[in-house]
Amino acid sequence: MAIIGMLFFIFGFVTWLNGSLIPFLRILCDLNEFQALFVTFVFYIAYTVMALPMSLILRRTGYRNGMALGLGIMGVAALVFIPAAQTGSFAIFLLGLFGLGAGLTILQTASNPYVVRIGPVESAATRIAIMGIINKSAGVLAPLAFTALVLSGLSDFNTQAVSQLGAEERVAMMDTVANRLIMPYIYMAGLLFVLVGLIKFSGLPEIEDEAESEDDGRSGVWQFPQVVLGALALFAYVGVEVIAGDTIGLYGEELGVGNFASLTSYTMVFMVVGYLLGIFCIPRWTSQQQALTASAIAGSLCVLGVLFSSAESSMMSSVLWGWSGIPVVPNPVFFVALMGLAHALVWPTVWPLALEGLGRFTAQGSALLIMGIAGGAIIPLVFGKLSENAGTFLSGYWVALPCYLFILFYALKGHKMRAW
Repeated sequence: MAIIGMLFFIFGFVTWLNGSLIPFLRILCDLNEFQALFVTFVFYIAYTVMALPMSLILRRTGYRNGMALGLGIMGVAALVFIPAAQTGSFAIFLLGLFGLGAGLTILQTASNPYVVRIGPVESAATRIAIMGIINKSAGVLAPLAFTALVLSGLSDFNTQAVSQLGAEERVAMMDTVANRLIMPYIYMAGLLFVLVGLIKFSGLPEIEDEAESEDDGRSGVWQFPQVVLGALALFAYVGVEVIAGDTIGLYGEELGVGNFASLTSYTMVFMVVGYLLGIFCIPRWTSQQQALTASAIAGSLCVLGVLFSSAESSMMSSVLWGWSGIPVVPNPVFFVALMGLAHALVWPTVWPLALEGLGRFTAQGSALLIMGIAGGAIIPLVFGKLSENAGTFLSGYWVALPCYLFILFYALKGHKMRAW
């Protein structure tokens, strides 16, 4: 569990660094809203493209060697950011992001079944919630570290300020900021290569697939509605999770929020609170299915809050933390962050509900659920296109509402289905 927890920290740090990277690259590479969200598209589409190939690799290498391979791929991908920053090429940045996503695919495919099967299935959501706290704690630290290492002393680094610079001043600023990006990714690559050795020589045991299952003669994972619909639920969930974590900075900049590059941390803090609630409440006071239902309803209400609350008021954040000295945010931005709390328990609850009864198809089911992460590639692009057409990020948040409603369907009916 300690080793897997360390991997979940890496998942979180690398994944939620994108929330700060998107507005940064939007300025550095002169991108529009739609183009900027290709950061999330390329990163998350790697899960879909590489999930099945990585599951075949795991079958040949075993889980421990496969995890070491995944970390190695990520280390090489982190080094790709050096020429990307030196040239300012958005295409090379995207190549590095795809490599990070590919390495994470093999780590995710191997680690999630570990957490589900290491103890009773009734408390699997609690164990995944513990991993989620580790994951999202890294998500809190990532944008803060990015801001400190890359954007410190550059309070005027935003779209409006850069557009007012002369050509020579603009080039000089871009070179300065791009060069600051190199060292953090060198550090990341070094850490990943150290972890390759740690995993390679650790005592992490292999897990065996169950020989018997409740498949009733079924020949493939596609004949289990609970896992297929679970993958679609995760597709919807990861889409709204990425929207809440990775677009909050863009939306904050649009509304003139000064600390827009670190706003992802707000979403991550709320997600950690959600995971803590899951640890204390599941299964003691609520079931996994009830927690999933509540998450879907709460998420829908948050979307309505984003769409219809006043951007002129910061009352919500002022009441909650204004007294602490933490910068307050406009109400719509607050509700984007609050989406993190609303949907925090979707991932921990869908996994055990979807894998129940799969037996010898558990590995295939895990790969299918991992492919659902592609929602983080597709749905933010829809968000970006809606925002671009409307001329404001606010309109893009409409896409989150049907996502939460599908999760609600899965919570109420989809996870119970055992035949089409």
